[in-house]
Amino acid sequence: MGRAGIRAVTMVGAIAMVVLAGCSSESTPDVLQTIEPATPAAAPEVGPSPAGDVRPLDLQVDALVVEPSTGTFAALVDDGARVALFDDTAFDGPGTEPRLVGLPSSAATVVTGPEGSVLAPVSGAVLRIDVAGGAITEVPVDGNATSAAVLSDGRWAVGTDNGRVLVVDPESGEVATTVGGLASVDALAVTGDAVAALDRRQTSLTELDLADAHLGPALRAGEGATQLTTDPFGRVVITDTTGDELLVYTLDAIVLRQRYPVGPAPYAVTYDETRDLIWVTLTGSNEVVGYDLSTGIPRERHRFATVRQPNSIAVDPADAALVIASATGDGLQRIPIEGQ
Repeated sequence: MGRAGIRAVTMVGAIAMVVLAGCSSESTPDVLQTIEPATPAAAPEVGPSPAGDVRPLDLQVDALVVEPSTGTFAALVDDGARVALFDDTAFDGPGTEPRLVGLPSSAATVVTGPEGSVLAPVSGAVLRIDVAGGAITEVPVDGNATSAAVLSDGRWAVGTDNGRVLVVDPESGEVATTVGGLASVDALAVTGDAVAALDRRQTSLTELDLADAHLGPALRAGEGATQLTTDPFGRVVITDTTGDELLVYTLDAIVLRQRYPVGPAPYAVTYDETRDLIWVTLTGSNEVVGYDLSTGIPRERHRFATVRQPNSIAVDPADAALVIASATGDGLQRIPIEGQ
């Protein structure tokens, strides 16, 4: 076993036993120990030619998500002021322009919503955007919404910048549960009935007990965690952008299962159901790497050059091609991986 493999195995036992102090109670953010949230590395301007096809796009993409029932890609652009919707003709030629949907206020991100829609958390609301027609429905929330996720029962979990998670009925707007005590709620992971919050200011992952409205156990998430995804096996995969690592957790008594060095400044991460791989973009080198997690230690299966500043990634449900968006206006990249 190489040095990287030894590190990946031995570090788990030490870290999985550490419960994050201050996150298992209703602490107030002003007494929590916090850091400046990690951000993507400034990518090099010159590198290998991007793999696959690159569609010119004079828009800087801050977040990218695919709505699986329609295959529509939704990109957050213009510093969160608009959402660009791309259908399955996005790579047919330069004339296939995205549909641009203006938002009533700037969104923090865009995530998968109920069937046929995506969600965009904004100040005072979560916006449900119908990807077919671009219609927007506002669900008001108390606070500056920074993250959102659909729970197994159809309600929404909404994170706010003052460290609260609200459980909201999207039809009535009624708040059923409020859980406080975090510094920030930057992303939410839902695996079955388990829910966890990523707090970039504490670089932590915290389970949420929504039934009893309090924080559950938590673990540190590297040196500067930024993004997460989940897979059908109940894993929560986080990029530690500062520590150059990939972190793999399971919930229901949170455990750090795998910790692995992946390269300079990992940021965007997504799950590939067709190949059962986790794809991670490296903003420090303009690359994307595919990892197999099934062996207990991440195994690299693919590596490709990307467009500059690959801050966003998704997998096309039609043919499992990778779609990567540049945050510097260098285009939308599609990497087909037939037979691999």
